[in-house]
Amino acid sequence: MSAAPDLTTPERCVLITGATGAIGGALARAYAAPRTHLVLHGRQQDVLSNLADTCRALGAQVTTSSVNLVDEEALKQWLHTLRKEHLPDIVIATAGKNTHPQTNGALEPWDDVQALLDINLKTPIAMAQHLVPAMQKRGSGQLVLISSLAAWHGLPTTPTYSASKAGIKAYGEGLRGLLAPHGVGVTVVMPGYVTSPMCNAMPGPKPFEWPPERAANVIKRGIDANRARISFPFPLNFGTWWLAVLPAAISQWLIKSLGFNHTDHSGSD
Repeated sequence: MSAAPDLTTPERCVLITGATGAIGGALARAYAAPRTHLVLHGRQQDVLSNLADTCRALGAQVTTSSVNLVDEEALKQWLHTLRKEHLPDIVIATAGKNTHPQTNGALEPWDDVQALLDINLKTPIAMAQHLVPAMQKRGSGQLVLISSLAAWHGLPTTPTYSASKAGIKAYGEGLRGLLAPHGVGVTVVMPGYVTSPMCNAMPGPKPFEWPPERAANVIKRGIDANRARISFPFPLNFGTWWLAVLPAAISQWLIKSLGFNHTDHSGSD
């Protein structure tokens, strides 16, 4: 007779960076369930603590961290410890930021550009470097990288953000083909506008804006199906896809006509 299963041992470990953000927090709550170990990372200590309590109340085991993700040595040590103690089954890299020109025709401040590229592009690639070899050895795992519909065509209101999201989109697409033979899936998420302080601070129109809970449910379903790409909402995802397909002059005319070519909001990130 086989032994009864240990119902106290987590079946899977899910790592979410940026868990104190809107999408990250909604994903944490969506994944919170018995026999799930959540590793939640976030910079806002009070928000992170409350989120952890909420997820524990839903039955999840929760570990939290506020390590500096752009400190290469600190990130390396954290992930090294994580690999040894509980190698994640799913890694969702939602930590990120935005910046934009403060006045029409002005470039974004260089310090802001560097900080954005560090967290939006370098950090998720570094996380893959530290976690993928162990996932390959185990023969399973899934990386979830957060791009944006802005990756289809750069927006004059957020040029560096668009560049970072185009970069992580291309990286994830390439990584998926590279890792598939080793049992490791890669999913690229391309959201439109999701209600959050960062979204509120972005200049320009915000058509078809979604609440974070709706976005999290769509993302989770796509992750569960190991989809190569998750994009929403329709029809904004369809329209922005055309920006990458049409001749550049037409795409840029459309962007200007729709009001995405000038800075009219200077909120903080």
